[in-house]
Amino acid sequence: MRNLIYIIIFSISILILQSCEPIEDRMELGSAITADQLDISATLLVVNGKNSNKVIVNNNSPVLSTWDYGTGLTQKKTDTVLLVAKGENEIIFTGLNADGTKINKSLMVNVDELTFPVPLEWGMLTGGKDKEWVWDTTKPAVWGNGGYMGNDGPAWWTLKESDINGQAPGEGTGAKMIFSLRGAKLSKVKSDGKTETGSFSFDMTKKITLDNGTVWAKGKLTTKGVTVLCGKSPNEGGAPVYEYDILIINDNEIVLSYPEPGVGPWGTAWFWNFKAK
Repeated sequence: MRNLIYIIIFSISILILQSCEPIEDRMELGSAITADQLDISATLLVVNGKNSNKVIVNNNSPVLSTWDYGTGLTQKKTDTVLLVAKGENEIIFTGLNADGTKINKSLMVNVDELTFPVPLEWGMLTGGKDKEWVWDTTKPAVWGNGGYMGNDGPAWWTLKESDINGQAPGEGTGAKMIFSLRGAKLSKVKSDGKTETGSFSFDMTKKITLDNGTVWAKGKLTTKGVTVLCGKSPNEGGAPVYEYDILIINDNEIVLSYPEPGVGPWGTAWFWNFKAK
């Protein structure tokens, strides 16, 4: 009888212990794939027989998606995005495997026409990839001050390229700026090779119109982390300038202006003249 009681007690103990064991939900991770095994595509929408700037990106691989199309990112498996420059465009895909490893692959597409509206200034500034800009030495002066909403370039105190180093060492002759489409990156390369890097953006809705209806400024260029060459305001103790009125912008020329705080028409403003290298 005693043995039977021991057996019953032992059996109950086993059942209790088994019921206390944690139930594990084990999920087997899939095998990580390589970039060569990716099944991805970037297909331009064809309009009237020409490649438009609308591209459909698609990922059929067992990885999470991040698509970098230059001016933005999308993490959708399939998405439709707009490219902003004609010619060859690079789309960079980053996939995240189940084990946490990342893989990258670039896809190249060639845009014939900007069929769908995008700010043309992206292409003007960057050339669709990276574009170099230098002081416009074809103008009488490259930097200086003048009248806000009155002049369209340096008019009062004016400097040539060879004089810029006195205001901003290393940012005169031999210096340049590089506007890059990917990540909207702005690099200022000084004459000694030292580089300062930041970003840029623009808003072409912020126009300045004169009383006679003439558009004096087409929009605004804003930089972050870096200024344009000689990007300072002398009458404000050499304070860096990060926001500029765009007077002229095209494939070959940029003219920028910055008004001193609180000025009205013909108050002191600073002007920059640049050209594509």
